[in-house]
Amino acid sequence: MKRILITGANGFLGQHLCIFLEQAGYDIIATGRGESRLPLAKQIKYVSAELSTKDEVEKLLAECNPNIIIHNAALSKPDECELNREFCLKCNVESTKLLLQAAADHFIYVSTDFVFGEHGPHSEDAKPDPLNFYGETKLMSEEIVRKSGKKATIVRPVFIYGRTWTGMRPTFLHWVKNNLSEGKPIKVVSDQLRTPTYVTDICKGVQRIIEREATGTYNLAGKDFLSPYEMAIKTAGALKLEASLIENVTSETFPEPVRRAKKSGLQIQKAIRELDYDPVSFEEGIRLTFE
Repeated sequence: MKRILITGANGFLGQHLCIFLEQAGYDIIATGRGESRLPLAKQIKYVSAELSTKDEVEKLLAECNPNIIIHNAALSKPDECELNREFCLKCNVESTKLLLQAAADHFIYVSTDFVFGEHGPHSEDAKPDPLNFYGETKLMSEEIVRKSGKKATIVRPVFIYGRTWTGMRPTFLHWVKNNLSEGKPIKVVSDQLRTPTYVTDICKGVQRIIEREATGTYNLAGKDFLSPYEMAIKTAGALKLEASLIENVTSETFPEPVRRAKKSGLQIQKAIRELDYDPVSFEEGIRLTFE
C-alpha cells in the first residue's frame, strides 16, 4: 500500500484530500500546524510540523517515510502574503525546497491559477504573469519543483468549493447561503471571471495522477466560466433563496492591497484528455455541496 504524506491537512482542500484518498485505500499521513482538525482523526495518522523549519521537516520525513508527497500547505491569502512577504516566502517557497529533499517516489505540488494574470482561462503552457506576491511565490515553487529532477506533478485548481464540516472555514457558497438564509443583503462582484472547482473533482484528479503516475502540469478546475455574482445567483436559485438580496457590484467596491485578475480561470482540456478528468457542472456542484 502506498503511503501518502499530505501537507496542509487542516485546510479545506487538505481535509478533503486526506479523507478521499484514505477511503480510496491509501495509507495517509496528514500534517499541519497545531492539533488535527480532521473529522476522521482516529483513522488517519496526524503529525504536527512546521514545514519551513529544516529540522522539523527532516524529522517528519524520517518518521513518515512516504512514497508520495502531496504538498498542499501554503499561506494562501494574497493580502496576508503581500503584507508579510518574508513569512510568505518561508511558508510557500522554503517548505517546498525542504520537502523536495525527501526520497519519495512522486512529489505532487498543489499550485494555483494566481500564477497567471489576465486573459484567462489559461492553459497549462500559457505564460505565467502573477499579479501579486502570493502568485509570485507559488510560481517560484513551481519552478523549484520542475528543476528538482524529481518525479513530480504540478496541480493547479481555482476557486475551490464543496462540502464543509465542523472546524472548517466556510466557502464562498456557504457565505452566500448563510447570509441569504438570514435575510441579509450581500454585495458580489460581477467583473471577475473564474472557473470554480468542486473539491471532490480535484481529489479524483489527484487520484488519477497517482494511479497513472502522471507527471508534468495539470489544471484541475471546473468547466464553467462564471463571475462570483453569477455563482451567487445560481446558488440562490438552487437553494430557493431570495436572489434579490444579491447586489451586483464591481471590484472597485472592495478596495484591496493586492491586484487580482479580472479574467482568470483555467482550461482543463489536457486533464480531460490525459486523466479522463470529468468535473461536474457548477449547478451539480451546488447540489452536492448542500445535499
